[in-house]
Amino acid sequence: MRLRTVTAGPALAVFVAATVALSALPAPASTGVRSSGSSVPATSAALLAAPPTVNVANVNAHLQQLQTFATNNGGNRATGTAGHTATTTYLQQKLQAAGFTVTVQTCTTCNGSAKNIIADWPGGDTGNTYMFGAHSDGVSAGPGINDDGSGTATLLEAALQLAANNPTMTKHLRFGWWAGEEQGLIGSKFYVNSLTTAQKSAIKAYGTFDMIASTNGGYFVTGTDAIAVKLREYFTSINVPTETSTECCSDDGSFRNAGIPSSINSTGAGYTKTSAQVTKWGGTAGKAYDPCYHKACDTYPSNINTTSLGRWANAELYALWTLTTGTSTANDFSVSLSPNAGSVNPGSSATATVNTATTSGNAQTVALTSSGAPAGVSVSFSPASVTSGGSSTMTVATTTAAAAGSYTITVTGAGSATHSASYTLTINGTGGCTGAGQKLGNPGFETATTPWTASTGVIGANTGDGAPRTGTRDAWLNGNGSTNTETLSQSVTLPTGCGTYTLSFHLKIITAETTTTTQYDKLTVKAGTTTLQVFSNLNASAYTLRSYNLAAFAGQTVTLTFTGVEDSSLKTSFVIDDTALTVS
Repeated sequence: MRLRTVTAGPALAVFVAATVALSALPAPASTGVRSSGSSVPATSAALLAAPPTVNVANVNAHLQQLQTFATNNGGNRATGTAGHTATTTYLQQKLQAAGFTVTVQTCTTCNGSAKNIIADWPGGDTGNTYMFGAHSDGVSAGPGINDDGSGTATLLEAALQLAANNPTMTKHLRFGWWAGEEQGLIGSKFYVNSLTTAQKSAIKAYGTFDMIASTNGGYFVTGTDAIAVKLREYFTSINVPTETSTECCSDDGSFRNAGIPSSINSTGAGYTKTSAQVTKWGGTAGKAYDPCYHKACDTYPSNINTTSLGRWANAELYALWTLTTGTSTANDFSVSLSPNAGSVNPGSSATATVNTATTSGNAQTVALTSSGAPAGVSVSFSPASVTSGGSSTMTVATTTAAAAGSYTITVTGAGSATHSASYTLTINGTGGCTGAGQKLGNPGFETATTPWTASTGVIGANTGDGAPRTGTRDAWLNGNGSTNTETLSQSVTLPTGCGTYTLSFHLKIITAETTTTTQYDKLTVKAGTTTLQVFSNLNASAYTLRSYNLAAFAGQTVTLTFTGVEDSSLKTSFVIDDTALTVS
């Protein structure tokens, strides 16, 4: 691993954005400090379609070979040396004997024209390739057993276990062992630069494994790609919490810079372990994760945490197995309603948005129908079918003959499966609705700011990310890329006796955050003290109509509030336009 001070850039964006919430994880099964003997974890029953396990003794045998190569060749395995050549020859022979298609790529920009070893397992969709890698070289100061013999050996054994079991492949699997990492990621850069645009696009995720047996280490999974997701899933199943790392860098950078989703996975290098991390994993606070980082003492077996080595080997096998083998994930979807209730006077109508989402597999066509509407009530959908991930507007219309009462209407989406959601319709008794109409002042923000109250600069003739949906003005909260809170509010009085009270607005969310799991920047929408919805950087989208039922506030003066909170970096803009509070 090449360690340097973290500065702003693509790697830092991933490190900052990919923070994993740990509070829900149970305590680790063991301290994770260095131990002897086998450490193959017992996999949880929660891991469906579990792969075979890796015997850590086999990994140790590979590490002993790497130590021997170093000992017999000047004490190291640095790129351009005989120790490194022996390493790549060993990898090539083992993989070819197991049935891999091995490409020995001469890296002409590396010291001594060293070799990259690329191993493809036959089968699977090559348009959907998952790639796992480690660097095969070390520094000249020592044998490089943890850095990165540990990643090299665990991936080799995971590859051999896959070959021995010969599963049905649905996606394509590729491994890479890189020369020249310690000289500036030269080997992996050479490989990535040799790929065509189509070949780069075919790699759906790349995970690098660099220093995964540090004697005072932790468990760092840093990235949001599919491989990182599977690694976290595995560690959760064995009750081992993970963190993201602020140490960098390794060969993931070569792939990330080419637009390939990537992650770096390790037990840590030269940074020091904190007291909080000791509570999670054991070890010694204030000491380096690897006290022998880039030193002559990085040897086998003294500088190997066998517990970590076994856990990581099995995490790697779990990730590659579940991503590339077995039966393809079934297509499925969900259905929800917003709002899920409405009140109308006889002869009036209410609307709701039917939202669908693809929950697994690929998107599919979902046909929408309803049941349970009473006499005098009709339900229609526009459109009547959507592609999962899309939405439809449901209109519930009543005649003057519709009887007062509360009714449950079931909305059903039918595709490869059937899912439903419930809508509660209340038909009011006789009584007048005085003061119907649109109740918000300056709803499109086109006339100065009144009667809105807003933070300075929120309402205006915004451009760029804050460009309005219609007209020339709108409300733009946040988007500063620094810690800040901005608000927008208006108080409105709602009449009594009406059938519908609908708040609506169009919201656009633009974010520089790259995470798919963490809400760093948030917009909270409230009516009085009631939170209607919280949006975040995870909800990035073009202008989208949002609507809410405010019937509970009939006869009251209620303050509508939009509060945007942004963290210290990577901006998110929340842009609001064309608001309305319609009473009928």
